Amino acid sequence: MESRVLLRATATVAGVPQLRRPIGAIYRQFSTASSSSSSFKPIGAIGEGGNLISGRQLRPILLLDSSSAINGGEKREILKPVKAAAAEGGDTAGQTKVGFLEKYPWLVTGFFFFMWYFLNVIFNILNKKIYNYFPYPYFVSVIHLFVGTVYCLASWSVGLPKRAPIDSNLLKVLIPVAVCHALGHVTSNVSFAAVAVSFTHTIKALEPFFNAAASQFILGQSIPITLWLSLAPVVLGVSMASLTELSFNWLGFISAMISNVSFTYRSIFSKKAMTDMDSTNVYAYISIIALFVCIPPAIIVEGPQLLKHGFSDAIAKVGMTKFVSDLFWVGMFYHLYNQLATNTLERVAPLTHAVGNVLKRVFVIGFSIIIFGNKISTQTGIGTGIAIAGVAMYSIIKAKIEEDKRKGKTA
Repeated sequence: MESRVLLRATATVAGVPQLRRPIGAIYRQFSTASSSSSSFKPIGAIGEGGNLISGRQLRPILLLDSSSAINGGEKREILKPVKAAAAEGGDTAGQTKVGFLEKYPWLVTGFFFFMWYFLNVIFNILNKKIYNYFPYPYFVSVIHLFVGTVYCLASWSVGLPKRAPIDSNLLKVLIPVAVCHALGHVTSNVSFAAVAVSFTHTIKALEPFFNAAASQFILGQSIPITLWLSLAPVVLGVSMASLTELSFNWLGFISAMISNVSFTYRSIFSKKAMTDMDSTNVYAYISIIALFVCIPPAIIVEGPQLLKHGFSDAIAKVGMTKFVSDLFWVGMFYHLYNQLATNTLERVAPLTHAVGNVLKRVFVIGFSIIIFGNKISTQTGIGTGIAIAGVAMYSIIKAKIEEDKRKGKTA
């Protein structure tokens, strides 16, 4: 009886009567027909053992039936056994390769931090060396921004990154940010040229104090008492360092303080200028606008002196090649360290951001003292240490407050 059923099934599939064939031959033809014919339907149900031949279970694959003559033209979906599908999924997952950088993202973040610190230190050292033989901070500030602008235009020309479009409304939003950036940049360079690099960075440690004051009294934000208390060591430390700083002069001190105020207002305008543009394009547009802002003061303040003896004196001291090379590289280091700082801080949490900023200042102060051999008094060293510790405390407390606010919004 079983043989007759199988014979009829085989004859239906192949279209040729097969009446007296051995079971093995029938099985081979049955297998061949089932793989070549799209209109074949297995005998019986899978769960009922309908695909048994010679006591063996056939692989239960249901093909998409394209024939309209079967099941009244109703098409059947391809079904795969659960175990087979799971095995195939496992093979696919096993074949997915995870890149080295994706597997160890902390290495990428660490590299960004290293390059940010390294370029920042190199910039400060080279910048100060230029001022030792070419004391024209307004012109050097223009060079910083000019080289960065050329770099941005070259990057846009090759699509790395792709230039984001800008309109008049966005331009109006970015102009105040760029003006504050230009003023803060120029006054920082005036301070760098007038006093030791370490002292300028010590004064600039007061920037969190100005940020807190602006947030409280200009933006109307409530600043917790813990943040104000953490700023007390900063003010005390900077005061101690200033009283005994051997390179102290009022031009350097006041310029650094103006820089703090300028960068504070830059932060305020930046919060009002939130756009969908990526940070790389935003910084590029700010640099271009800031360049046009810095050119007129440089011409008015230093133009006559530069034409009279500024350029000639610098070339006589170090030569044309070194002079041009130093200006080019200091501009490149300035732009790259600022761009890397932005990219680095986008990859980390606010607390890591805060600690990273403090450590950067420590690195710059330490290396500048070593490279230039600046002599500092004991009181200056202690005051600088207290100020940096205060900045660290302030940054950590503020980062935790921001993180709590963020979690409260997402909850």
